[in-house]
Amino acid sequence: MALAKSMTMLIKTCGLKTADMVSHSTMNGAHQIGFIFFEKSPRHVSPDEAAAAAVPARGKSEIVAVTVNASNEYLDEINTVLKPDMMQLHGSETPERVSEVKARYNLPVMKAFSIQDADDLEKVKPYIGIADRMLFDAKAPKGSELPGGNGVSFDWSLLESLDQSVEYMLSGGLNAQNVCEAINNTHAIGMDVSSGIEIKPGVKDKELMDGFFNAIKSCS
Repeated sequence: MALAKSMTMLIKTCGLKTADMVSHSTMNGAHQIGFIFFEKSPRHVSPDEAAAAAVPARGKSEIVAVTVNASNEYLDEINTVLKPDMMQLHGSETPERVSEVKARYNLPVMKAFSIQDADDLEKVKPYIGIADRMLFDAKAPKGSELPGGNGVSFDWSLLESLDQSVEYMLSGGLNAQNVCEAINNTHAIGMDVSSGIEIKPGVKDKELMDGFFNAIKSCS
């Protein structure tokens, strides 16, 4: 059962910056490619840079625009230039804001949540039926200004208390060494990797990416 589950896992490679890495990710079978629009992140790209990098993914992988408490003006620019398939809101956006973004761009929205303890999962409830998908990431370490991409994970057993009807992807510290454990011990429909395929923050590595995808294919 675990093998069948892993074979159907949605895989999102996030924080890509170049067409070369996007092409390599798509060739590996990535279902989604995430572009980060957050200036404090080492993975930040401009809408023009993202649009150029996204070319190899068009028609092969979904393009996801990842933003953090972005203004309508910035979201308008991203959507006009990049033309993403999905929006990912990774800040403190309210359920009302999620609904507004969905309506404004007629796109599905994935809402990210930072998880450290059971109380953090309670914050998910108001978004059920509003966000099209949830993303559970680890809460940022003390001193970090990044809401995601910190290379740390959280206690996945916390997710056992979550309503199993909630569709979610898992993020936070995933890599080739622990992704099978994540698949086998959660009900996640997908895995979202960023720092786990990098040689340093913001710099993706083809061998690490290959290793991540190969690990998923070999899960048992």
